Amino acid sequence: MAMRILERARDERVERDAQSGLLDMSKLPSHVAIIMDGNGRWAAIRNLPRIAGHRAGAEAVRRTVETAAKLGLDCLTLYAFSTENWKRPRLEIRALMDLLTEFIQRELRSLKENNIRFRMIGRSEGLHISVLEQIRRAELATYHCTGLQLNIALNYGGRSEILDACRKLAAEAATGRLLPDDIDEETISRALYTHALPDPDLLIRTSGEMRLSNFLLWQIAYAEIHVTETLWPDFSERDFFEALIEYQKRDRRFGGVRQLQEVSA
Repeated sequence: MAMRILERARDERVERDAQSGLLDMSKLPSHVAIIMDGNGRWAAIRNLPRIAGHRAGAEAVRRTVETAAKLGLDCLTLYAFSTENWKRPRLEIRALMDLLTEFIQRELRSLKENNIRFRMIGRSEGLHISVLEQIRRAELATYHCTGLQLNIALNYGGRSEILDACRKLAAEAATGRLLPDDIDEETISRALYTHALPDPDLLIRTSGEMRLSNFLLWQIAYAEIHVTETLWPDFSERDFFEALIEYQKRDRRFGGVRQLQEVSA
């Protein structure tokens, strides 16, 4: 009963903000990508171990996915673990992977009930078989879902992705299936991990850091960027709404200019 009351309250907040005119439901981004940063600092401020920050960050993931699904977004891509994160202490890496498998096991039923399709993007090489088994199980179990596309970037690096795409296209060219002159931007996009997905319209980064951290380097060429000082474990529905409202204020020209009548209006 308490859970249903909380869910109803969250739904009412979404509707209230939409009805207030602050958030235009007709102008939502199709694809939102998030660099989830600040778990360690969140824990340090509270004199807690880093794993406590990661556990609190997992709750922020759940809140964010729920909000994205309720708003009817098409895609949400979360940066969970980069190719550079292997440099972290072994115990922390193991804890992160355990948290991921725990999250999938706990939330899989909810994903299916809410018509959310789960997918991993990144290199599977290097990931423990137990982690891959849980990921593949979730991907298969939600394959039929037609609502929010939830992408977890795991063992992911933007440069590695582009490198893998180049190798794939080079192999096709070597066998004569692809002519070099036929390679264009669309060809490269189809060779990326995110093939068949729209490029992100909005990139959110938490914790105030002003860098891309090797995330979706090809795909975010024209994404709007929103940086918030909020540490990821504290990222709330309100923070998400603020990012979306700010996005809707942007003038997206994709390298072009506004029409003269719009400028003079």
